[in-house]
Amino acid sequence: MRPNLAERAGRWSARHWKTATFGWLAFVVVAIVAGSMLGTKSLSDTESSTGQTARAEAILDKAGFANHADEVVLVQSRTQTVDNPQFQQTVRRVAAKLDKLPTVRDVKSPLAHGREGQLSADRHSALVEFSITGSADTADSRVEPVLNEVAKLQKANRDYTVAEFGGASADHQLSKTLDKDLSHAEQLSVPISFLVLLFAFGAFVAAGIPVLLAFSGVLGSLGIAAAVSHLFHASDATNSVMLLIGMAVGVDYSLFYLKREREERRNGDAHDALGRAAATSGRAVLISGGTVMIAMAGMLFAGTKIFSSLGIGAMVVVFTTMVGSLTVLPALLGKLDNRVERGLLAVLAATLMKLVRPLRRVRFFVWLRDRRTLLQRAKGERQTSRAWSLILRPALRFPAVAAAIAIAGLLVMASPVLGMHTKMLSFTDLPQNLQIVKSYQKVQKAFPGTDGPAEVVVKADDVRSPKVQHAIAGLERQALASGQMYKPIETKINPSHTVETVDIPLAGDGENKASVAALETLRQRVLPATVGRLDGVDYAVTGQTAGDHDFNQTTKAHWPIVFAFVLGLAFLLLLFTFRSIVIPLTAIGLNLLSVGAAYGALVWIFQQGHLEGLLGFHSNGGVVTWLPLFLFAVLFGLSMDYHVFIVSRIKELVDRGKSTEDAVAQGIATTASTVTAAAAVMVAVFAIFATLSTLDLKQMGVGLAVAVLIDATVIRGVLLPATMKLLGRWNWYLPRWLEWLPQRRSERRAPARALPEAG
Repeated sequence: MRPNLAERAGRWSARHWKTATFGWLAFVVVAIVAGSMLGTKSLSDTESSTGQTARAEAILDKAGFANHADEVVLVQSRTQTVDNPQFQQTVRRVAAKLDKLPTVRDVKSPLAHGREGQLSADRHSALVEFSITGSADTADSRVEPVLNEVAKLQKANRDYTVAEFGGASADHQLSKTLDKDLSHAEQLSVPISFLVLLFAFGAFVAAGIPVLLAFSGVLGSLGIAAAVSHLFHASDATNSVMLLIGMAVGVDYSLFYLKREREERRNGDAHDALGRAAATSGRAVLISGGTVMIAMAGMLFAGTKIFSSLGIGAMVVVFTTMVGSLTVLPALLGKLDNRVERGLLAVLAATLMKLVRPLRRVRFFVWLRDRRTLLQRAKGERQTSRAWSLILRPALRFPAVAAAIAIAGLLVMASPVLGMHTKMLSFTDLPQNLQIVKSYQKVQKAFPGTDGPAEVVVKADDVRSPKVQHAIAGLERQALASGQMYKPIETKINPSHTVETVDIPLAGDGENKASVAALETLRQRVLPATVGRLDGVDYAVTGQTAGDHDFNQTTKAHWPIVFAFVLGLAFLLLLFTFRSIVIPLTAIGLNLLSVGAAYGALVWIFQQGHLEGLLGFHSNGGVVTWLPLFLFAVLFGLSMDYHVFIVSRIKELVDRGKSTEDAVAQGIATTASTVTAAAAVMVAVFAIFATLSTLDLKQMGVGLAVAVLIDATVIRGVLLPATMKLLGRWNWYLPRWLEWLPQRRSERRAPARALPEAG
């Protein structure tokens, strides 16, 4: 029978190792350069929005409003009110300083006539309003001089609170925090992955190849993603997700391939080892990559372009690293041969011998070059894991009991998910020691809803007409009369007089139940009774609360579609791969158990507030809105990596004539060390994200790390062997009406052909 695609790719790469290796390097360099030259095109506010918010943002985009970022400086005194001359002098001093800054425009003093809305109800606080020059989209890069001046004003007026807050200053601080966090993650992910693999292989070269290959794949993918962003605009989180996913799957795929090649070589068939690894583990990598990409593609059906961006970025990095594992890796393995097993000292010795000819005759350097590493000596020549053999023994001897205990434990762990509450993040979820968070809290307390007002967008042929203005005046009166909305209410009209915006502060903190209730009152009761009565007038509500609420509702509505797509296509792929309807059903069931347990852990830790001190966060009483759907897609794909790798090995053994029980025992025992090493790399990389400052990335890191840990231990070490033992021959059941499915090539019937020597 004809060799499969992975085997053909491996054989070609081994024959043309220079073309494969230098072609890959050229691809990475070209992708990086092209990505840098093109830059990344980010999603606009309109593209990031959903529901009524998206409609409002679309109207605003075409309205021609001056696109400036609005900021405020809070002047506050515990003892004095704004009626005090000293308080007024401080306010004037702040306004005068701001007015002199080149990046500041339209300074509005709360002491001016008609600006009573800039004074708090208790008159102990006042807001100096202003805008940042230039476009609001880039204002965060010009706001730092203003922040520095406000800090100086605070030092000069110690009896008062002088604090700045606004979209530009918040974005500036958030960008600094994220850049620092991601730089930290990038710096740690590569060395930590290398150290884990060094322990797994006991060899410097073998540990370095998967890490370098994965990292180069991520770099190339980021360049491709930058180019793709000009067709499908990218979200801010896409690069972070690509780094996380790329390092995880890139190391996994190389690890699967490399471990199998080393195993075949130790079995005495050194000449044919790479061919067999390509035909078996290479094929498993191909199937795993396809399954992961299917799972990532599910995010395209989430109803938001943010998820679409994450899905496209993840698919790009998975495809790229998969191609690298199937081409460059066999090329390097074929060229390096036994040198892959070398330790650091052996590599240094060989290098010195090449540079200094006389050293070739020195016995010490000759001995050192071929010497096994200490870790290799400690690990011995066993191909099966002692620890996993001990775990497998009771699971296979008492499969029903083992499965029942494992399932019960996972269901208990998943039980908190029944009370899951999703929330969008706010500024208060950033580290509490950040100045921008302190400023936000003070402004929010003195002027409830001011920092995240609902923005009503009214569109008409002429918004200045008496009927429209009368309706807007009624809107303001009814909003205040509801008791859920407050002053100051600000209005703006665009240059063509076709759009007017009405900013109305809402009750609550912008994202709690009080804020959502106020938004619903505005949308469902106040607006239909006022502006909604006019013919030819369109209206919609945007703003922080509205955007978060609409995003949340859209995500919840699209959950069934994403689940159906991912589970359905994964079932079909596994059905065609293993020619069994039982294998895909058990795979889906086991993976859903690990995902459910991860959800439960997230709720227990972040929503219920456990482990706050250990993980360094402050619970906001919920799980970030986008995370459950994102985690489902990612975890389902990553779990399938292990499942396909292990079951492919078991099926191999069954095809060779072993019983299912023996095949399960041997298959899991021989793949356990590989799965353990791969899981250790994933958990280590994900755990780095759990140490970051922002709550959403911290939740993502913890959720992924917990799920992978559960999947690689309880699922693969207990539940998978126990269920396969219980099912026996039923594992491979295929109805007669599906007999037309193509059969995989069995090694028993068609042994892999030897590879030619690498040139």
